[in-house]
Amino acid sequence: MEVTDVMRQAAIFQGLSDEEIIGVLPCVNGRVQEFHKEESLYKPGDEIRRIGLVLEGTVRIEKIDYWGNRRILSVIEPGSIFGESYAGLKAVPMEMEVIASTETRVLFMDVAKILMTCSNSCVFHGKMIRNMVYTLAEKNHQLTRKMEHLTQRSTREKLLSYFSEYAMSADTSTFEIPLDRQELADYLSVDRSAMSTELGKMKKEGIIDFRKNHFKLLKGQLEE
Repeated sequence: MEVTDVMRQAAIFQGLSDEEIIGVLPCVNGRVQEFHKEESLYKPGDEIRRIGLVLEGTVRIEKIDYWGNRRILSVIEPGSIFGESYAGLKAVPMEMEVIASTETRVLFMDVAKILMTCSNSCVFHGKMIRNMVYTLAEKNHQLTRKMEHLTQRSTREKLLSYFSEYAMSADTSTFEIPLDRQELADYLSVDRSAMSTELGKMKKEGIIDFRKNHFKLLKGQLEE
């Protein structure tokens, strides 16, 4: 398997050389799979034992409630992992669905084999275990950031909180988000029509500018 830049930069492989990454993959049953847009990677009820590292494309984690309402819980971009919460639990079925938002390539790894050192006692396997702990902590931090968006009082404040995160992460006022309008509304738990109206108002007021998924934060009055 060829080591890609995404793999080199992924937190799960931090501190490992290309040779060490190639060496550890057989230990964790590493296997790459490709998925088409809107294809399910995991469905509710699945018992999973593998985590996925997104190599190309984007996947989203969503949940449908009893009344058919969709909530997007997370969006996973290249270099990030998913499935770690359920893969680390025994006999707990998946409650969410993991779906490819675009054409996607994923590296799957057996989480039990990650957390248990192999018979070769390779040093780089130990690094990977430490990286896994760091990755879980980062996931928890991401959840905290999402809660910051959701606890804002209004649709406008939720949008500005979300855009602020992306702008600060990119260190620029111009950025692209991985969600379309419906997905963004589902992620922020707001009505799509109301959100679209608010986006139009913010653009008219000179707070933001946008075209499709490309956004720019402008100087302007941020109050409702």
